[in-house]
Amino acid sequence: MMAYFRLLPAAALLLAGLTSLTQPAEARSRHAERADVAQTVSATCDNQDFLSKQLAFENGGDKADTPVHICGRVLAVSPKAQRTRSGWHGYFYLAVTPTVSIRIVSGLDEMHAPAWPWVNKGDQVEVVGRYYYDSIRRQGVDWTHHGTGRSWHVPGYVTVNGTRYE
Repeated sequence: MMAYFRLLPAAALLLAGLTSLTQPAEARSRHAERADVAQTVSATCDNQDFLSKQLAFENGGDKADTPVHICGRVLAVSPKAQRTRSGWHGYFYLAVTPTVSIRIVSGLDEMHAPAWPWVNKGDQVEVVGRYYYDSIRRQGVDWTHHGTGRSWHVPGYVTVNGTRYE
């Protein structure tokens, strides 16, 4: 069945809402970085901006990580945190439109939040973080915590039903 998905054009997968077919996150250091990437995000949720960036990546545009400010309802939550080489992470999928979802990666070692999971299916969520795109099946939003570093300069956060975790 997975071979069938590989044959579908990327746009068809997006329309089918299958952007959640991603692999577990690893450290994002291998992703492209550019000096001209925006250093801020909109003060309010901007799903259209995210969709425009996603479409540009799908159409062969520059794959440099980029800041996003998105919102929507939680579709699914990984019930257990996973350890990667960059620490403990919690994962959930956010519907940014009725047919497009994106994987959200929360660096639990960096966030000021209760024990995972602190988000549930159906919750209303707002996320500021770094959108990465490797392929249709390997994309998501990470760096959703308050910290910045030499490779990322936009502080992130996740707001769940009005409670902000950073």
